[in-house]
Amino acid sequence: MLAAYITHTDCSRHEMGPHHPECPERLAAIHDHLLIKGLLDYMLPYDAPLATEEQLGRAHSSLYVSEILAASPAEGYHPVDPDTSMNPHTATAALRAAGAAVQATDLVLGGEVSAAFCCVRPPGHHAEYRSAMGFCFFNNVAVGLRHALDVHGLERVALIDFDVHHGNGSEDILRDDERVLMCSIYEKGLYPFPDGDDKRPGMVNVGLPSRSGSEAFRDAVTQRWLPALEAFRPQLIYISAGFDGHRDDDMGNLALLESDYEWVTQQLMAVARRHCQGRVISCLEGGYVLSPLARSAGAHVKVLIGAD
Repeated sequence: MLAAYITHTDCSRHEMGPHHPECPERLAAIHDHLLIKGLLDYMLPYDAPLATEEQLGRAHSSLYVSEILAASPAEGYHPVDPDTSMNPHTATAALRAAGAAVQATDLVLGGEVSAAFCCVRPPGHHAEYRSAMGFCFFNNVAVGLRHALDVHGLERVALIDFDVHHGNGSEDILRDDERVLMCSIYEKGLYPFPDGDDKRPGMVNVGLPSRSGSEAFRDAVTQRWLPALEAFRPQLIYISAGFDGHRDDDMGNLALLESDYEWVTQQLMAVARRHCQGRVISCLEGGYVLSPLARSAGAHVKVLIGAD
């Protein structure tokens, strides 16, 4: 069975000004790499739909959804925090990005595809229940995840976040939902400056020191994530796939390599095969230097779709 590749040209129309790291070229770099490597041959293409306000409302307050949509400028830029702005196309792009996660959920749980990669922007894991921040407007994975729980009726869903920055928005939205296990690895001392490892049930957050490298990352996955996932027995796994922990990405300093993203995806796919019929949905988060972003995403997608 083929996997889904979900994106939309609207996602490239959102931009936040010259030289902003979260740029439209990110999607083109990934798409071109997947095409050159032949990985798109293993994937069914889908145009991301617009998320509905009802779907967004499962992860965000209805007031916030209304406010962010109303804030869309007719021209120029409208700042929502010091490094996050809207242009006239941002609202549509954000609706497409969240809609991709919903569509992926329907496709995977409907048995039409084995897995899905949502190559969309803006990213989502910093968007909280009531606020946009950190280049994010709607929390794409949280919208998709709640769709799986509340519409499809799943009882146990895992969210894995390996972006170099902690997914504070996902934690804010999901922390009290006993149906969710969230596992995160992030670099200490970076935005959004989390207080420390979260010991609450359902949250396995591991902060690593700068320049930790491959061994520390893999040890954290093996010792912290995998036992929690085995005990939880998820029926579906979502991935917040951020590649800004790469050695060549100056947004962070974890010093990871493409092989680390390949390896962690292999571990997650093994869990998925044991517990949830291989059902995995990955949504793009960070990764800002185009070449390592494309190579890392390619290594991740190759394992996700089961390509040789």
